[in-house]
Amino acid sequence: MNDRYDAGAAGYEADQYELVGYDEYGQPVYRQIPAQQQAPQHQYDPYAQQGYGYDPYATGRQQPTTPYDPYGTGDTGQQPATPSYDPYGTGTHPQQAGAHSPPYDPYGRTATSGQQHRVAEQTAYIPHQAGPVEEPQAQDRGDRDYRTEQFAFVEEPDGDSEDVIDWLKFTENRTERREEARRRARARVIALVVVLAVVAAGGAGYLWYAGKLPGLSSSDSKEGTATAVGAQKRDVIVVHLHNTTKGGTSTALLVDNTTTNQGTTVLLPNSLALTGDDGTTTLAKSVDDDGSSGTRDAIDTVLGTEIQGTWRLDTPYLQNLVDLVGNIEVDTNADVPDPEAKSKGAAPLVRKGKGQTLSGKMAVAYATYQASGEAQNAQLERFGQVMQAMLRKLTSDTQGATVTVQTLGMIIEPPLTDKDLGAFLAKLAELAKGGDYKTAMLPVQTDGTLSAQASAAVVKDVLGGAAKSPDKDAAVRVSIRNASGVKDNTAKARVVLLNGGFTFLEGGTASAEATSEVVYADAADKANATEVAKTLGLSAGAVKKGEVSGNADVSVVLGQDYEPSSS
Repeated sequence: MNDRYDAGAAGYEADQYELVGYDEYGQPVYRQIPAQQQAPQHQYDPYAQQGYGYDPYATGRQQPTTPYDPYGTGDTGQQPATPSYDPYGTGTHPQQAGAHSPPYDPYGRTATSGQQHRVAEQTAYIPHQAGPVEEPQAQDRGDRDYRTEQFAFVEEPDGDSEDVIDWLKFTENRTERREEARRRARARVIALVVVLAVVAAGGAGYLWYAGKLPGLSSSDSKEGTATAVGAQKRDVIVVHLHNTTKGGTSTALLVDNTTTNQGTTVLLPNSLALTGDDGTTTLAKSVDDDGSSGTRDAIDTVLGTEIQGTWRLDTPYLQNLVDLVGNIEVDTNADVPDPEAKSKGAAPLVRKGKGQTLSGKMAVAYATYQASGEAQNAQLERFGQVMQAMLRKLTSDTQGATVTVQTLGMIIEPPLTDKDLGAFLAKLAELAKGGDYKTAMLPVQTDGTLSAQASAAVVKDVLGGAAKSPDKDAAVRVSIRNASGVKDNTAKARVVLLNGGFTFLEGGTASAEATSEVVYADAADKANATEVAKTLGLSAGAVKKGEVSGNADVSVVLGQDYEPSSS
C-alpha cells in the first residue's frame, strides 16, 4: 500500500511506506521507502517489480531502479542504495552501495553510524489505511485501556443468585445454631458442677451431723460423746419371741436412732435382773408373771429407756413372716436338727455355713436352737441373726410393711397398732438394706446385774440410758452392790431404801471391801447421795463424786463397815 505525504514548506516529497505485516500487539508495520529527487516518473507497479519508483504526486522525478528487498537487508546483488528495514518508521535512510549498513534498531534509537534520523518527520500518520479496525492506544503500555466486555467476571444477574443467597443464609443459621448448642452445653456443664458441689457439701454436712466423719465422730472424746448421746432421739420397741413348742421366751429391743440413722437390735439375756413392786426378779420371770406392760416398765427402770410398745411374736407368726418376705439368708453357726424327725440319724434341718437360705420353718428352728451345754446367749444370738436377716428382706415401704403385719393376723397389744408397727419395721428395713444396722448383746454378770462395760457400751451409747432425765416427782434410783461379805445385807438395805422412798436397783456383788461408799455422778444428786447415806446409817464422809453404774442416780457399795441393825 502506497500513500502520498506532502511535507509543505519543506519543499520535498515524503518517503514512501509499504505495509509488511503486524507486530505482537496487532499494530501494522510499514516499510519505509525514501523519496528520491528528480526521479523519473514511471507507471505504478504495486508489486515493485518495475524498474521505476512510484511517484504518488506525479512530480515527474524518476528514481533509480531498486530491486525489492522485503526484509531491508540491503542485499540486492546491485550497487544502488538500499533502504534499511525500519518497521516503526523512524526514518532510516538508505545507503550507497558498498557502504556499511547501520545495525538493526527496532525501537528507533540513533544508529551507530552517527547519521541523524528524522524521527518527528518520518513518523507519519497514514490516513485511510485499509486493514483491521484498531482501538486507540496510549503511548505507554501501562496506560492501556481495556473494555469491560473483555472480562469474564463481569456481574450479570442470573437465576442462581437467589440460590447463593439462600445458601449463605443457611450457612449463617447453621453457624448460629452451633454456637447456641455450644453455649447450652457449657451452661449444662456449669449447672452439673454446681449440683455436684451442692450434693457433696450436703453429704459432708450430713456425715458431720451424724458424727461419721473421720476425726469428728462423737466417740473421739469422752465429753463430746456424752453430749452427742444426750441430744439423740431414739424410737424403741421390745419384742418377745414365745416358743409355743418347747416353751420359753427370747427378748430383744429394736432401736431406731433417728438422729444418726442407725438401727440396732439389743439382745437382753433372760438372766437380766429387774426390779418390780415386789422386789427383784429376772427378765424371763417378769415376762411370764408380769406380762408385757409390767416387763416394759421394769426394763425402762433398769436401762433408763423409754419403750414405745411391746411386740409379742410367737414362733408360728415368725415362720409366716419369713415365708411372706420370701425366705432369708443367714450365716449359720451350727447344724440344727429337724425337731419333727423321728430318727436321730436324720439329716439336719439347717446346715452350718455362710449364706444359708432359710425358709420359715428353718428360721424358727435356728432362732430357737440351743445346743446341750450352751448358754442362753448362744440361742439369743441366733435369734438376733434371724431378725436382722428378716429386716433385710422386708419391704421398706410403709404401706407394704403394714400390709405384711396385717396379713400375719397377730394380736397387737396397745398402745402399739398395726400401722405403728408396720411403719417402724419399714424404717428398720431401710437401715438394714443400707448397711446401717447392727446387733449388740447386753452383757450382764452371773447374778443378772449390769456391769460397767454394759453401761458404757450399750446402755449409754446405744440406748442413751444415762441421758434420760427423771421426772421431778420420780423417786431417786439407788443401785446397791454388796461388798460386805454378807449375802443378806443386800435384802436388808433394799427394805430400808424402799421405806425411805427411794427406788432400789440390784447392783450385784463384789469382792469384800473395808469401807462403804455412796457415789453420785451429777452435782445435782449430791444432796440425794447425802440423804441415801443417812438412810443407810453411813457417815457423810462416805459420799463422793464418781461414776454411777447403770441408770441409777446414786450408786452404793456396801463395805464391811456396814451394820444393817443400826439403820
